[in-house]
Amino acid sequence: VQLQASGGGSVQAGGSLRLSCVASRTILTVFSGGAKRWYRQAPGKERELVATLTSGGSTTYADSVKDRFTISRDNSRKTFYLQMNSLKAEDSAVYSCNLDGRPVGGLDYWGQGTLVTVSS
Repeated sequence: VQLQASGGGSVQAGGSLRLSCVASRTILTVFSGGAKRWYRQAPGKERELVATLTSGGSTTYADSVKDRFTISRDNSRKTFYLQMNSLKAEDSAVYSCNLDGRPVGGLDYWGQGTLVTVSS
């Protein structure tokens, strides 16, 4: 399984971006059955879990992004997303996607990061 994250870029505060994470070379049961997560890491800071989407469709968010970010999926495209609205300078970080396929016979998969820069 390969995860490819994209959608990062530079945006002004208050703007929006949508990150995508495409899973290739995986079977649908692993993609759909695994939990999907977005993490971020800003320079000099520890990696932070931003959002989780379980196989059952439940979502959880870091307090810092609640009501601004939305995680979603499209199983037919084997893709999950992070819609980020009302971006703040403190949202600037490298965002990475994760698919935890271990509950359904897969592995814990990581994509490369995509950089989000928010200017105030």
